Amino acid sequence: MNTHFSCVGCGKCCNDHHVPLTLEEARQWAADGGNVIVLVEGFLRNGLGLPLQQREHAERRSVIVPSGNTEAFVAITFAAYNAGPCRNLDEDNRCRIYERRPLVCRIYPMEINPHIPLNPGAKDCPPQSWEQGPALIVGGKLMDLELAELIRRSRQADRDDVQAKAAVCALLGIHTTALKGDGFTAYLPDMQAFAHAIEQTTDQPAMTTEWVFHVSGLDIAEQLLDAGAQIATEVPANYAFISLRAA
Repeated sequence: MNTHFSCVGCGKCCNDHHVPLTLEEARQWAADGGNVIVLVEGFLRNGLGLPLQQREHAERRSVIVPSGNTEAFVAITFAAYNAGPCRNLDEDNRCRIYERRPLVCRIYPMEINPHIPLNPGAKDCPPQSWEQGPALIVGGKLMDLELAELIRRSRQADRDDVQAKAAVCALLGIHTTALKGDGFTAYLPDMQAFAHAIEQTTDQPAMTTEWVFHVSGLDIAEQLLDAGAQIATEVPANYAFISLRAA
């Protein structure tokens, strides 16, 4: 089945979405006065928390950290914090920073994760967006070569930035992660401290910090403990645990 797409300018994708940022984009977002949320998920070296077919992609965008008597792969996402309309959206639903908007905004509606196929039903775009415009996907293949290059750049930035992101987290005292598939840990740090931490850690390796897991239930905790991982015993400041587990 072929997929067509044309943006109708409704602005829905610019509301209530935390937009993943590269390290440089996060630096700029903070400098412009925006808030950056830090989202963290991890899995154990033995594969707990990760489907086998996703391992290569997940490992390449993660940093290896100690946790108890084992090691974990931790993926850290810096994202523009948008509760409501994006701060750069004007009254006509147009982007004020369009020429320097983040990579993820340029890539939309495509997915960055190669294991997540494009699903129009999961997007905010109205039906008419998918009923007109050029062919986006034909026979399962992305037709826009420029868009494909932007996706490649975004995935590469994920890999290139992970050590510096881990170093920023160490300076900010962030060392609690969720188990991949069970949830995310989310931090909303002070932006002045965040910006200062980025400046300190550019091109610097991450400090060795033990990470702990915040999980949604005792069954998950027991699996982690049996594998030698450390479980969180206190809640950090400016923090939330976002469960992905079905109620």
